Amino acid sequence: MTIQEIKEKGLLLFECISGSKAYGLDTPQSDTDLKGVFYLPKEKFYGLEYTPQINNETNDEVYYELGRFVELLYKNNPNLLEVLEIPADCILYKHPLMDKLSVELFLSKLCKDTFAGYAHSQIRKARGYKKKIVNPMDKERKGVLDFCYILEGYSSVPVKEWLTKSHFLQEQCGLSCISHSKGMYALFYDEDKTRGYKGIIHNPAANEVSLSSIEKGDQQVAYLSFNIEAYSMYCKEYKEYWEWVEERNDARYMNNQQHGKNYDSKNMMHTIRLLQVAEEILRDGKLNVRRTNREQLLNIKSGKMEYDDLLTMANEMMDNINHYAETSTLQDKPDMERIEKVLVEIREELYKA
Repeated sequence: MTIQEIKEKGLLLFECISGSKAYGLDTPQSDTDLKGVFYLPKEKFYGLEYTPQINNETNDEVYYELGRFVELLYKNNPNLLEVLEIPADCILYKHPLMDKLSVELFLSKLCKDTFAGYAHSQIRKARGYKKKIVNPMDKERKGVLDFCYILEGYSSVPVKEWLTKSHFLQEQCGLSCISHSKGMYALFYDEDKTRGYKGIIHNPAANEVSLSSIEKGDQQVAYLSFNIEAYSMYCKEYKEYWEWVEERNDARYMNNQQHGKNYDSKNMMHTIRLLQVAEEILRDGKLNVRRTNREQLLNIKSGKMEYDDLLTMANEMMDNINHYAETSTLQDKPDMERIEKVLVEIREELYKA
């Protein structure tokens, strides 16, 4: 089933413009995001082809089946609670039965975790973005040898440097484990290539050092340390960094580069917005979708505020949110029995033959 089929078959219950245009934060470059609610034909709802959600390829048009929509509202999902309070000028279609789903039915203290919790996850994401910007990684991937060192007295030297200085080839080296010494190996060298040593690594793509059979009487020439923890961490960060490079929005990236603050400014704008909404919900019991502080939020998006100042602002709002959560008159969580009753009433009307 497609979004077009939903509309053609008269299954649409609600459709609205969401995102920056609903928040009052749109600019000439902003995309138009759509959200909607639909219901399945009776035979599909009772059958085996339940479809909870339909979206287009870019995910800027997302439509939820009625049951899934209510389920996420019950969990106080921020994106869908906002749909219930979307400004009137953003509503494209609304079935009269949607009036039964009022925001008061769902708003609860769970918003502390769903709105503010999500915002905090975005702050962590912004920190990760900042790290990637400030510390770019070379495309050429490091290997095991880059994390191996030779002990020399009270210090150590990189194994590559040591091999060059000693006029050794890593392929002619042999390693043997040292008992009770994690990551430590005795290193032997096969000058005339008669020992059959396997080298420090078997091939450039290896993820661990190679061990060789050492004959009795062979004399080690050095002790080698392999920092496997640092190597594993590097591999993880390398993978994450180049996946991020491949998937990043280049226009957004260039905007962040231009303002020079080394953080994802659009991400931080929405983080601050979510925290402000959470504070208002817990303090006033109201969800305000359209923002009255457009200039402040767009200044954040433009990179006109320092990252540390934004973190300070976020921390202060979190303190307020924690305080208001303790004094809020909102229900602790939505009343499931009451919500199920309303959902059943809506479905009975829709499926009335």
